Amino acid sequence: MARKSIAPWSERVSEGLIDQPINSQVIAEEMLRPTVDTGFIDLNGTWKGNRASDTDFGFYHRGNAVPNGQTELASTCDMTGFNDIQIAIRPSNGGNFAITAVMGPDSNKYANLSPVNAATTLRGAGDLGDYSGATSNLFNDTAESLTADVWNIFAIKRLLGGQKLLQFKIVNNSGGDSDIEVYYLRLV
Repeated sequence: MARKSIAPWSERVSEGLIDQPINSQVIAEEMLRPTVDTGFIDLNGTWKGNRASDTDFGFYHRGNAVPNGQTELASTCDMTGFNDIQIAIRPSNGGNFAITAVMGPDSNKYANLSPVNAATTLRGAGDLGDYSGATSNLFNDTAESLTADVWNIFAIKRLLGGQKLLQFKIVNNSGGDSDIEVYYLRLV
């Protein structure tokens, strides 16, 4: 497709022969070409594909008959290349539950580091609303009221992006035993 544009100058204007360009309409070609960005090659020559958001919930975990006041550690998930996460929790007994993002098990490596401080609350600083430079808990909900036998779904934006060894610690404070099912959905 071609369109006409106005030329800002001509050879005769630049040579000083005339003060206005003659026929200042110039045909400029416009071509649109679709491109697909599928990744890059890192400094070591290894292909790194671009991440896409999960289409379905995964990393399923089930804790059976978790007693009141007891903790259940949900499955570990890798957030490398992901910014946001949704967590879905279905308890068999409704009531309050504490939900905290923690470091995964010490049996797994965090990138190339091992052992890690397993099950400790993830902490960080930066764009978390506190610009003092001090670290704070990345995600720690001490009393979330969950409805029994339905999926209670929560979106957690920015706070847990890039965590390689993410796990959720769920404390049953519902007043009775509860089966606790958990799923994750990671978003780019």
